[in-house]
Amino acid sequence: MRSLPITFCATLAAATIALPASTALAESDKDHKGSVSVTPSTVSPGGEVELWVDACGKSRSATGNSEAFVSEARFAPADGKGLFAEARIRSDAAPDDYEVWVTCKDGHGKATGTFTVVHHSRPSPVAPVRAGGGGTAALAEQAGEQSGPGTRHAVIGLALGAVAAVAVAFRSARRRRSALD
Repeated sequence: MRSLPITFCATLAAATIALPASTALAESDKDHKGSVSVTPSTVSPGGEVELWVDACGKSRSATGNSEAFVSEARFAPADGKGLFAEARIRSDAAPDDYEVWVTCKDGHGKATGTFTVVHHSRPSPVAPVRAGGGGTAALAEQAGEQSGPGTRHAVIGLALGAVAAVAVAFRSARRRRSALD
């Protein structure tokens, strides 16, 4: 009667000892799976994204690909944060969600991630922008369309000049009279 509890305990002890070993073996055979962090997660065609992956374990390099990338992204070590790469988005990429696939160089790790390509309603400049002191470019353009001072400005200028000439003549005459006296 005592043999049943002893058998049960022995079986339980053997399973406990074998379980960590079988789990470790299964873990070493299995690929490390992870995710790809894409920054920014929303980008326009022709833009660049930064990719981070931590699924490669001790591997020092990896490659990443997406239907929206211009070319394959090559990952390199990045300050203890896993692997890092930059990728440029095709200029003709359609607005949609795209998936990124990363494969570690040693073949023991894979990761996936997503990002979104959007088209902005504002066109971006393709040539240098005409500028001149911020908002003064528009004012300068409007001022260039005017032909200059008109008749009214000329009459006011002549009147002010005449008043100044009379004032100078009056003062000079007054000084001559005070010097003669």
